[in-house]
Amino acid sequence: MTVPQPDVTVIIGAYEAMPYLVECLASVEAQTIDPTRVEVITVDDGSTDGTGDYLEQFAARAPMPVTVIRQENSGGPSGPRNVGLARATGRYVFFLDADDRLGPEALDRMVALADRAGTDVVVGRIEGINRKAPKSVWRTSLERTDVFSSNIKFTLTAQKLFRRALLERHGMRFDESLFSGEDALFTMEAYLRADGVSVLADYTCYYLVGRDDGKHVTKTSTYPGRFGHARALMDLIAELVPAGARRDQLMVRPFGVTLLAQFGPRWLKDTEKVRQHKLDLAKPLLDAYWTPGIADRLKVNERLRMHLVATRQTELLDDIVEFIRAKKQAAALLEKGGRHLYLVYPHFRDRKAGIPDELYRARGREARPFLGYVEQPAGSLLRRALHRARRTLPPSRDPKSGDRPAAA
Repeated sequence: MTVPQPDVTVIIGAYEAMPYLVECLASVEAQTIDPTRVEVITVDDGSTDGTGDYLEQFAARAPMPVTVIRQENSGGPSGPRNVGLARATGRYVFFLDADDRLGPEALDRMVALADRAGTDVVVGRIEGINRKAPKSVWRTSLERTDVFSSNIKFTLTAQKLFRRALLERHGMRFDESLFSGEDALFTMEAYLRADGVSVLADYTCYYLVGRDDGKHVTKTSTYPGRFGHARALMDLIAELVPAGARRDQLMVRPFGVTLLAQFGPRWLKDTEKVRQHKLDLAKPLLDAYWTPGIADRLKVNERLRMHLVATRQTELLDDIVEFIRAKKQAAALLEKGGRHLYLVYPHFRDRKAGIPDELYRARGREARPFLGYVEQPAGSLLRRALHRARRTLPPSRDPKSGDRPAAA
């Protein structure tokens, strides 16, 4: 007798997951989808806290088939996910972290949406429990969209429904050399290669649970690791998207989320050695990928910080970061009949600092709340100003070496 192909394979990599694993597996058992349409593959990654034994107990009682794989610790989440993916037989796969949990109707709703829309990825609504979760993605449900037409680039965790044929066609696996950020790389590639992405915003499919013991990878990863996965994500985007506005749109994610976090309030506590290391790690990324188009898409304080990192004006950067840390509100200056709105962060029109006015100029959503602002179509003024700033920067090394000046 031929066993029918499951609709979805749930892959759970688990390491030292107790007691969070109890609720995680309970949420799988409570799924409203017919258990015959689901298979579960669990991978105990060398746990010593009873995780493996509990997985075996769950497999014995679960209403759907459950495979338990026990292995020595691999050092990160990528290995167990890849092991599970190699054993998956479902039309779709869903990666569930062992300390999180599913909404009861999650699998039923996501599979139905993917089948109805014919899309390769379904992004289900995520809510955080003692942990932050993305918000801008869930404004409305979308039957079919892509990474350029929506905010899905701001949710790059692996907890999505993926059509397995897409992953196999492109040989997609998680990068086991990355200790963190591996899911962002995998998910961004899936978005870019997918024949459509669906967003399920009106039902909470996934609960992202904050652990009390602080063992989340995102909390324990080091700053060199974060620069490393920012570089990997930038390289992937550059490989799959030609230079231009669409690439700039996606580069906002690694620059605006991953890189800028290293030059926020924590920068003020960094030692001089760490500061210099961060600047050295940032330089090749800025040289390779920083463009006026990316700058134009960032908020004023973000754009200013990236400019000062690129030019290594650390004293000025300190002043901007201190202003942000103190949660001060930058004054607004309207000029040219309200068409130009500048946010007066430190060193605005300070001749000695020499920061171009256009870096302080707010547009679009950042400028709209200010009374008197007259919105104009985005022009090329910022791009020209940044090009001028770049041309006037001193070389970062001896000009005889042939190295390029630091990017603006």
